[in-house]
Amino acid sequence: MRAFHHRRDLRRPARNLHRRLPVSRPLLLGGGLLVLAFAWAPAADALLGHGFPAHMARHMAVVAIAAPLLALGLVATRFDPSQRLAWLFPAIPASLLELFVVWGWHAPGAHDLARTNALAFAAEQASFLISGLWLWVACFGHAGDQRQQRSGAGVLAMLLTSIHMTLLGVLLSVATRPLYAAHHHGGDALQGQHVGGIIMLLVGGAVYLAGGVTLAARLLRAAPERAERGATP
Repeated sequence: MRAFHHRRDLRRPARNLHRRLPVSRPLLLGGGLLVLAFAWAPAADALLGHGFPAHMARHMAVVAIAAPLLALGLVATRFDPSQRLAWLFPAIPASLLELFVVWGWHAPGAHDLARTNALAFAAEQASFLISGLWLWVACFGHAGDQRQQRSGAGVLAMLLTSIHMTLLGVLLSVATRPLYAAHHHGGDALQGQHVGGIIMLLVGGAVYLAGGVTLAARLLRAAPERAERGATP
């Protein structure tokens, strides 16, 4: 009987691999919703302005702050979609979708359209949020069976996203001419573009890198427990 309880206790840490969060879920969800409300509120224009740095600050607020907060507030609860539909949440494809969304909306034509057309702006912001949520749930969600392998894929997905956001930020910050006609008026467009690129590489690159490091640390902590379970008769 003692051996049975010992084996059961050894299994418990692996089951809870995705459930150890430093703060309560209501705080995560509430924080995510507040960040979204600020990013999308018309009043934010008065504080951030209309230039490219303001656009990038809003973009990072949605995809690198609100999305992870909301996702971490949902994972491992009854509202976690990856528990019921694990096949819809593969981490690497989710990271590739976010790459397509982020780089696609920062192509000059698409970016300028979203600045001048309300429907394009709504599509841009919705795709930022959905792709970010999908990726963070895919990496940190319950994900059904084989969660260790899925967490390993999550590390790669987070690091890939950190790399491509850092790369895009660097490209924007070292460009020698303004890329976006929507920001050519009012102030130094090239300087604003450089500042926006720095915001992206510092915030987006750092947040997704931190996500990958967190998943890698969880896997490393779980490795001795899995080895001990395998050695237990």
